[in-house]
Amino acid sequence: MKAAVLTSYDTPLSVEEVPAPECPQDGVVVAVRACGVCRSDHHAWKGADPDVVLPHVMGHEFAGEVIEVGPECRGFKVGDRVTAPFILGCGHCPDCRAGEATICNSQQVIGFTFWGAFAEAVAIPHADFNLVALPEPLSFEEAAGMGCRVTTAWRALTDRAALRPGEWVVVHGAGGVGLSAVMIAAALGARVLAVDISDAALVQARAMGANATLNASGLDHVGDAVRDITGGGAHVSVDALGITATFGNSLRSLRKLGRHVQVGMPVGTHAMVDLPLLDLVYGRQLTVLGMRGLGATGFPALFDMISAGRLDLSTLVTRTIPLSQAGAALREMDGAQPAGVTVINRMEA
Repeated sequence: MKAAVLTSYDTPLSVEEVPAPECPQDGVVVAVRACGVCRSDHHAWKGADPDVVLPHVMGHEFAGEVIEVGPECRGFKVGDRVTAPFILGCGHCPDCRAGEATICNSQQVIGFTFWGAFAEAVAIPHADFNLVALPEPLSFEEAAGMGCRVTTAWRALTDRAALRPGEWVVVHGAGGVGLSAVMIAAALGARVLAVDISDAALVQARAMGANATLNASGLDHVGDAVRDITGGGAHVSVDALGITATFGNSLRSLRKLGRHVQVGMPVGTHAMVDLPLLDLVYGRQLTVLGMRGLGATGFPALFDMISAGRLDLSTLVTRTIPLSQAGAALREMDGAQPAGVTVINRMEA
C-alpha cells in the first residue's frame, strides 16, 4: 500500500509502497478514505513526541471503510463506515470500564505509538471497544475534519468545563481545535470570544458563531482586553494552542471562579511554565483542567448534536489535498496555524 513515510524529522515526507497492516485478532483494518492534518502531527514531524520511532507513518484523524475483521471482533463487518478516537484504550482495565479510555495505562495512540493513517489503510486494535460507526449523512471528509479537534473540543466544553448556556467562553487560538470549540460553544448557547493573531482565522471564527473576536498581535495585556470585552472575564477559557503565552493569557482572561481548560499540547520549551498561583489561581479561585481526547463512548452525544443540525462540520474543512502534499501541509504549520482544517482525501503519490 502507499503511505507518506517520515524517515527524518523536519524533512519532506516520502510517499512509498509499504507492507499493508496486519489485522489484529480483536481488531480491524480500515481503508482510509480521508485523514486530517493536525498540529499534533506537526509535533511528531518535528521530533517533539517521544513515542515516535523512525521510520514512521503519522495521521490520526481518519475515516474510512472496514476491509478486514479479526476473528475476535464481533461488532463490525467489512464495508462498515467508521472512525476512531486517536487514543485507543485496552477496553479491560478499570479506567476503560469506567468510560475513561483516554487515561488507560495501556493506551495506544494512532499515528504516534504505531503507524497511522497517512496511508491507504490503518489497523485498529480492540475494535469493539475503540471503533466508532459513522452516521450515514456524515461524509468521510467531514468525519476526518472532525478528527481529534471537534471531539477534543466537545469533551473540553461539555465534560471538563461543564459549560452552561449564557456563560462567556474565550478561545485562545482559532486553528482547527479552536474553531471547533467556537462552533460547539455557540451551539451550546454560550457567548464566545475568539482570540488569534490572524485576521483570516478570526473572520472564520465569526462565521462559526463567535460573538466577538480579538486580534492579539502587539497586545501586551490580552487578559485585560478579554476581561473588558466580557464584562469582568470569561467563565471558561480554552488554550487551544499550548504555548506559554496563550496559557498565561488564558488564566488572565478568567473571572473569579473561572475554569481554564488546557487543550493545546505543550511541547519543548512550553512544557514547563511559571504558574501565577497567588494572584490568579489562588486569588481568583480558578480551576485548571487538563484535557486530552475523547473516548469512543463519548461520540454518540456529539453525533446526536450533528444529526440534529446544531453543528455543521462541513464549514470546518477548508482544503482537501492528495497524500503527496501532506508534508507541505505540515511545513505550513511552522508559521501561524492555517485557518480551518486540511484533509487528505486522495491517496495518489
